[in-house]
Amino acid sequence: MSGRVLGTMITTRFYLDCRASAAGSPSPLKLALTVKGVRALISLNISVLSSQWDAHRQIVIGHPRKQMYNAMMAEQKVAVDAILFRLSAAGELRGLRASEVRRRVLSELNPEPEVDSRVTFISRFEAFVKCRSAGTQRVYNATLSRLRSYLGDGLGSLTFEDMTVAWLRDFDTWLARTSPSKNARNIHFRNIRAVFNDALTDEVISCYPFRKFKVTPARTRKRALPLEQLRLLFEAELETWQQRYLDCFKLIFLLCGINIVDLCGLSSVANGRVEYSRAKTHRLYSVKVEPEAAALIEKYGGESRLLNYMDNCKGYRSFYNQLNLALHNIAEVLGLPKISTYWARHSWATVAASLDIPKETIAAALGHGGNTVTDIYIDFDQGKVDAANRRVIDWVLYGKK
Repeated sequence: MSGRVLGTMITTRFYLDCRASAAGSPSPLKLALTVKGVRALISLNISVLSSQWDAHRQIVIGHPRKQMYNAMMAEQKVAVDAILFRLSAAGELRGLRASEVRRRVLSELNPEPEVDSRVTFISRFEAFVKCRSAGTQRVYNATLSRLRSYLGDGLGSLTFEDMTVAWLRDFDTWLARTSPSKNARNIHFRNIRAVFNDALTDEVISCYPFRKFKVTPARTRKRALPLEQLRLLFEAELETWQQRYLDCFKLIFLLCGINIVDLCGLSSVANGRVEYSRAKTHRLYSVKVEPEAAALIEKYGGESRLLNYMDNCKGYRSFYNQLNLALHNIAEVLGLPKISTYWARHSWATVAASLDIPKETIAAALGHGGNTVTDIYIDFDQGKVDAANRRVIDWVLYGKK
């Protein structure tokens, strides 16, 4: 069910497009038109798992609707091949690029206007960001600001097809002049990639430079306090205003390294647990409140929220900035590294690892994972996380393993 269309230099072959699909999720099947090594894709409105696609035989297998899908695919391919043969015979495909051939075929298959594959990047970027949270918009707008500085007036006409691997590399070189940190630059490329993935999912585009331009993180120094320094910090006698911020750091640690935005957003304790949807991943999460954490929650009880940290602040970020400044001051007084809230989270994970707690338990405690097909069908035993947290607290606070 593949090969070159008679009389043309165009090949047609079915392709399972897994580029924007999460692991274990169905991916869309498409008909690929290849012109001089460049591919353009036509949607078939069929999605299957990778295990249900035989690329060599070009057929769907192991799917309840495999017979219907294979018949639909064969019918579509015959129709496309016939159009290509007729247009080629008339000389109407000569000199056309793959994307232009695709548009001609689609105009024959469907007389309705087809979306222009050369849609501007900025229009799609703004539409993508518009429906995101305020915090996410702030991160994406930082990327938009960098793009505007790089391109000037040219940003308005920038298309997805313009943003090749070479273009991305040039942009990275330009960013490096003022942002030497690779991980900081990666934020911008992750944002750009997300817009590409969104456009690809909606089949607005077929180009995808991130297959070759990889956004890989650089290793960073660990932000975890050694056990002795962690104990020194937790046992420190401080002024009242400093104690408030240190107790917040402790509470983050006691709740398995909860993120500050999630801590500030907590509303209640139910059945001895705090349960919330993580702001970063939107996954539901549950942490058992141990007695040490319960004492701090009672000490800093809030009015509209579980804790009073936000009572006199406009938003969590305002308190977050105050907290980190205070932690810097406390660390300086105690002769410790310049710590921040992230150090509580990393320190919890490091202590847990030192106690030989399994990596999957640590990952579950930190709210990582949950996106594979295994995670979908296997409900992780929350009791393992509860037991791990108790062991970490006992070792750090009381020296008991």
